[in-house]
Amino acid sequence: MAVIVVPFRGLAGKQRLSGLGADTHRAVVLGMLADVLAATTTVGETVVVTNDDEGRRLAKAAGARLVDDPGGGQNPAVAAALGALEVEAVMIVNADVPCVLPHDLRSLLAATPLGGIALVASADGRTNALSLPAPNLFHPLYGPRSARRFQRAARELGLEAVAVAIPNLADDVDTPEDLDRLQLRAGAHTQAALQGLRLAS
Repeated sequence: MAVIVVPFRGLAGKQRLSGLGADTHRAVVLGMLADVLAATTTVGETVVVTNDDEGRRLAKAAGARLVDDPGGGQNPAVAAALGALEVEAVMIVNADVPCVLPHDLRSLLAATPLGGIALVASADGRTNALSLPAPNLFHPLYGPRSARRFQRAARELGLEAVAVAIPNLADDVDTPEDLDRLQLRAGAHTQAALQGLRLAS
């Protein structure tokens, strides 16, 4: 079974999730992380990369291992976690996919070609989940249109690379509009944060 890495930047990673107020913003971001961890820790060993104090407490409560975020964005964060692992298969899952269920993660693992990579892209072409046969095959390619870049880098190494359609992993939250769109499918922790928002309005 793959070790699952979840990078979490806290509020710093969700600048476009605006207009919620600081307390609600934080509650939603932590709620999404909690829902992601509820899925990942069910499937396998989970490593959370963060320097966020509340994120660290949440990760510990979920039974996840912790790795300090070196700063500089998602690429260095993921690289730091992978460098601390002595494993073969790994999966990287973003902390802003609150609809994810254990079955979705198992589906991504099952779709990963032998010795190759599989990923789930967001609607804007970024990479929400990435499955690798070994940590040393990670390339620091996160960012705009990263899904295509990850596939191209793998193929240049002679590896099979597939994009997998898994809606619960493809649906990420970057904006308040995303929250509105996904609120009925989001996990229990995100739902609770949104319920607090509705009660306060």
